[in-house]
Amino acid sequence: MAEKVLVVIPALDAEASIGRVVSGALEVNPDVLVVDDGSTDGTGEEARKSGATVVRHDVNRGKGAALSTAFAWALERGYDAVVTLDADGQHLPAEIPRFVEEWRTGGADLIIGSRRHLFAGMVRRRRMANIFSANAISFAAGKKVDDPQSGFRLYSARLLRGVKLTGTRFDAESEVIVRAGRGGFTIASIPIGLAFVDGLETSHYRALLDTLRIAWRVLLTRIGGSSQGEVDRRQ
Repeated sequence: MAEKVLVVIPALDAEASIGRVVSGALEVNPDVLVVDDGSTDGTGEEARKSGATVVRHDVNRGKGAALSTAFAWALERGYDAVVTLDADGQHLPAEIPRFVEEWRTGGADLIIGSRRHLFAGMVRRRRMANIFSANAISFAAGKKVDDPQSGFRLYSARLLRGVKLTGTRFDAESEVIVRAGRGGFTIASIPIGLAFVDGLETSHYRALLDTLRIAWRVLLTRIGGSSQGEVDRRQ
């Protein structure tokens, strides 16, 4: 029986771009879920009009909370894997099948779309931040990760069942890498293209606050050891 894959798009005030992202995702995968994380514009309406299923948070709870909502939704409905991409249009939905094929042939539990080959095209502060975070999170996870800040990813259902996230904002995406690495799950990377390299104008990432939050979450996760979920990942 063919595996069921859900495409997930966490979205906040992405009315201008969400329709194109949903339409592109539906061209390559039949099931698309948008988590409208407390948007104040027409993000949810545009997503529905474009064919996505929409789950809404009444208030903004953060990207990590949106991902947790989507992961629970996917597991309840028996999906075998979840592919996540950003709502601003920087990720290319046409590349979704590459993640799925890598998962089916290689069996990795977490596949990250790496932009490392594009770092030279980023402004210096962002390039240096990405390189630093890659080194720090690789050390914390015990496995090499080229681009831990990339939101274009595939998560296996096994990983989603086995790892419990506590971060509710951008820190959750770093936390899951550390938990996956320390919990014995397989992590892989594939190079991806981008519609635009920097994404500074469309990103909700707050450089100082979110970087500090990520660093703190990674430290807590690293010194905290394996969670019970990771111990039980094979059940």
